[in-house]
Amino acid sequence: MDSKVISIDGLTIGYTKKSPLVEIPSLEISPGEIIAITGPSGVGKTTLIRTIAGIVRPLFGRVSLFGQPFGIRPPRGSLGYIPQRLGLVRHASVLHNVMLGARAGHSSPYRIFPSRKIKDLSLDSISRMGLSGKLYEPVRKLSGGQQKRVAIARTIAQSPQIILADEFLSELDEKTLEMVKTEVVEFVRKESATLIVVEHDVSRARSIADRMLVIDDGRVNPFISQTTALEVTK
Repeated sequence: MDSKVISIDGLTIGYTKKSPLVEIPSLEISPGEIIAITGPSGVGKTTLIRTIAGIVRPLFGRVSLFGQPFGIRPPRGSLGYIPQRLGLVRHASVLHNVMLGARAGHSSPYRIFPSRKIKDLSLDSISRMGLSGKLYEPVRKLSGGQQKRVAIARTIAQSPQIILADEFLSELDEKTLEMVKTEVVEFVRKESATLIVVEHDVSRARSIADRMLVIDDGRVNPFISQTTALEVTK
């Protein structure tokens, strides 16, 4: 496996070639790193992680995960994605939703019934997010912040090597925010996972990230100093 879990070279992202959003000449991300992408609304932050996730095709250039180019699916369960809309099964329980993540990372897609390991992983992740009292509660009855924690628990239970999270710290009160950050960072460090976070709040981004990308309708500087946010100018 490539020592860099994510490699970008000459990448231009966007939805039409006539209106590209961001150019990234070069970027390499190692196991265990936490990268925050911040900047004004509409500059391409979400598009960047959707491109890394393989949802949006690059306009130009190359992005590879685990040494494999765009279009080749990474190993099952190795990529966790927390979109803004969360992608939860709203009529199903908290436990059911989190077990979906655990099964994606630790079980064959052909296995009908979950193992004891799957349930234990799910219960542990739910406990980490402070939701043990909501196990059988339908997701639709939870607050926005609680639903966000369900999505995070689902991803932790999956044990991915890469986590892409879009505004996953929003809608959390201060106490819950600190708890969630602590648990997620602990998971990343322990598992040598890689976390890439889209975060509009710069101070919140700085509080969790090893490195930051600040995008502002232009080109990303390829030289990104650790713990230093670089302004991106046209």
